[in-house]
Amino acid sequence: MTPNTDLQRLQSRLTEPPAPNGREASAAQYQEIKFSVHRKLLDRINLEALAARSGEQARQEIRPAVGKLVNEEKTPLSLAEKEQLIDEVLDEVFGLGPLEPLLRDRTVSDILVTTPRMVYVERAGKLERTAIEFKDDAHLQRIIERVVSRVGRRIDESSPMVDARLPDGSRVNAVIPPLAVDGPLLSIRRFGGSPLQPVDLLRNQSIIEPMLELLKCCVKARLNIIISGGTGAGKTTFLNMLSGFISPNERIVTIEDAAELQLRQPHVARLETRPANIEGKGAIMQRQLLINALRMRPDRIIVGEVRGEEALDMLQAMNTGHDGSLTTVHANSPRDAISRLEVMVSMSNSNINLRSIRQQVASAVDLFVQISRQSDGSRRVTHMTECVGMEGDQVTTQDIFTFERSGISKDGRVMGRFHSTGIRPKFSERIKAAGLDIPLSIFQSSMEVR
Repeated sequence: MTPNTDLQRLQSRLTEPPAPNGREASAAQYQEIKFSVHRKLLDRINLEALAARSGEQARQEIRPAVGKLVNEEKTPLSLAEKEQLIDEVLDEVFGLGPLEPLLRDRTVSDILVTTPRMVYVERAGKLERTAIEFKDDAHLQRIIERVVSRVGRRIDESSPMVDARLPDGSRVNAVIPPLAVDGPLLSIRRFGGSPLQPVDLLRNQSIIEPMLELLKCCVKARLNIIISGGTGAGKTTFLNMLSGFISPNERIVTIEDAAELQLRQPHVARLETRPANIEGKGAIMQRQLLINALRMRPDRIIVGEVRGEEALDMLQAMNTGHDGSLTTVHANSPRDAISRLEVMVSMSNSNINLRSIRQQVASAVDLFVQISRQSDGSRRVTHMTECVGMEGDQVTTQDIFTFERSGISKDGRVMGRFHSTGIRPKFSERIKAAGLDIPLSIFQSSMEVR
């Protein structure tokens, strides 16, 4: 077999599901060789001395040593297998082991490790199983510990659940026993090397140009916007895109559980929560950061996601001069988003009655943008809904744009239609006062999606 053929066969292991038992035995033997070489390497090199160098420089320095150890193995290996083995051993030492090929694959948006021998990825909105495997639970847990230690966090039996991030901004969630019944669980939400641009949303038919133009005007006119949607709908990605319309002359303060926003403005102050220490003390939550942010003279406050009692402080900030604030919330519709805000404000133990909470929401929020992930994996803005005010005890809203699903095409694509409701929003006067012009034709737009 030629080296090129060997290399193709090895690369296919990254995406193909496990094969019959004969091939599994070969894979197990390959794993044993890899860990044997890894152990010998750790016995012979001084990793502390290499730590001062850059990762790539250190990899190149010890690559010959790894190659020598691989050549010492008695099991016959092809040239391509040896090269692959060297790369994987270096990934074990300097990277995240078996996950490194997936992290280098820009088509992968999620990496989900369910068991050491069951690793799934999401591509184009669809889940697929890979042939990537860890040796055992201990191997997987070592990789998890390496991830969380890089950002100054810890995971152990006393703190068995953690949120962290990778150097590229990807979000990591890990859970270990005793909370994880069948062994450690690892989820990685990938973020692209470059933030999503408005033109990408138009190309993907996630939104139409009139909707995008209205959003641009809303951000520039400093309206308060809440992006709502389910898990994996693309709320943070969309928030990143919207932030691109903010003037570079404004001071922005961002608040997140795990820093993942990629704002491009020069004057950005980033704040991140901190978990409790080993004694259970020292935790800094989003609410504390939000209160502190008000003392930092922000022009805008961006909260990565409102999920608890900090919702009250966010609404109060919107109501006390911090216009143009942006945040996201988990909800299935704009109306559900209002209900969730009511519940989260109630969690603050502020003894505010329900009508007062709704008045806070009605006066603080100008626009809800609902994002949904469709059955074909595509993401679409399904509602742009104005928060109008109060009518009796209820918060009143009106849809400006909606997406109506009409069916599924022969190739599995979701078909539908973006259309405006014909209603000119009340906040259009604020946009006009900001010196921005919105053509009336925007509110009479529609487009079929096939």
